[in-house]
Amino acid sequence: SPAINEVSLLRETRQAARIEISIDGKVRLAELAGDGVLVATPAGSTAYNLSARGPILPLDCDLLALTALSPFRPRRWHGALVNNRSVIEFRMLEADRRPVSAVADQVEVRDVHHVKVRTDNSHRFELLFDPDYALDERMVMEQFLG
Repeated sequence: SPAINEVSLLRETRQAARIEISIDGKVRLAELAGDGVLVATPAGSTAYNLSARGPILPLDCDLLALTALSPFRPRRWHGALVNNRSVIEFRMLEADRRPVSAVADQVEVRDVHHVKVRTDNSHRFELLFDPDYALDERMVMEQFLG
């Protein structure tokens, strides 16, 4: 499913999700236990990603934010910045006992076992905004609010 803002993996039950995270075919985190994880684009970095304490990304950067959602283990891992040309893969550990949903913007798939996220630059869209209150300026301002 295409997503402009983010792809979220969320636990479906009261048990923590257990997720293995790979970047470009290499396991980078053998087990993330918590409420889930999300991958945010620059356009989506000021939405769910920001509320989960993820970084705000400038609209013109070539990065994705990988943000943990209420991590239990490892406790101090809150996420990473990933090149937007990377392929991010998630494998659910104990998927039958600890079900996880994947949500790409508004499209939800329940009981996933494996999710692959990659940037697709073959689709373009035009972002409309108020010229007196541009989105890129709002994103910069958001970083300096106290």
